[in-house]
Amino acid sequence: MTNDQILESNRARSLWWETWRRFRRDGMAILGTVVLLSIIIAIAIGPLIYTAPIDRIDFGQAAAPPSWQHPFGTNDLGQDLLARILFGGRVSLTVALAAMLVTTFLGTFIGAIAGFYGGIVDSVLMRLTDLFLSLPQLPLLLLVVYLFRDAIRAVAGPEVGIFLLVVVVIGGLNWMPVARLVRANFLKLREMEFVMAATAIGARPSRLIWMHLFPNVLNVIIVAATLAVGNAIITESTLSFLGLGFPPDVPTWGRMLYDAQNYLTSAPHMALFPGLAIFLTVLSINYIGDGLRDALDPKTR
Repeated sequence: MTNDQILESNRARSLWWETWRRFRRDGMAILGTVVLLSIIIAIAIGPLIYTAPIDRIDFGQAAAPPSWQHPFGTNDLGQDLLARILFGGRVSLTVALAAMLVTTFLGTFIGAIAGFYGGIVDSVLMRLTDLFLSLPQLPLLLLVVYLFRDAIRAVAGPEVGIFLLVVVVIGGLNWMPVARLVRANFLKLREMEFVMAATAIGARPSRLIWMHLFPNVLNVIIVAATLAVGNAIITESTLSFLGLGFPPDVPTWGRMLYDAQNYLTSAPHMALFPGLAIFLTVLSINYIGDGLRDALDPKTR
């Protein structure tokens, strides 16, 4: 390695170390990280340890309260809630992460193009963004899922089809804040000296965008992506709660809340534990996002 490469590597390493040092000073962000990692580990290896079936029906144990045999109790069909929460967490988090990738990709691409080129391109893309922002999200979300769920089920199957539809719809209706953040940073950065120098030596627009500008807005994208995960979990849970998400035999946290709505007085544990899983996951992600925002913000260093 040359001296310049060594210096650049050391500079990048010191930057990430400084970011980690600032992040770990935020107690709530560290607590959120511990809680989120605990939830991820639980849903990843929990079903391998707690092997109760998620689909075994036992009407003799219907809506049973928590016990040694069923630590979280059972639902109205006598199915073990802990096993279903552990399995449902995999579905809910997978949907949230996939939707976050769609949101981040669309928002970053549109914001980068609008902020870099400006002019008529910026005007058209930002008016498109304003149009999406003006639409009522929840009614539109419900309408799209209701209209297309049967068609996509027929093509891709009931589980994969709903997964793809939910991911695309959630991601496709939540990219606008990311696009605005990326555009604002691109508009500021493209006027700086290092971009002008790269342009003067003949750098192509694609290289300017992805090699010079994109790394400088990565901190904004990381924070927005973190917060998008929590928003996607809430949205998927809302769809499942309204009966427009996954089929009844696929346990998600939102679907379990939907099944528990008629048993809130007689068996409150049916809503308590999946609701607590959603609450802790989203809250910890939001704390992590706040910590990353402060740690990555150069103005607070």
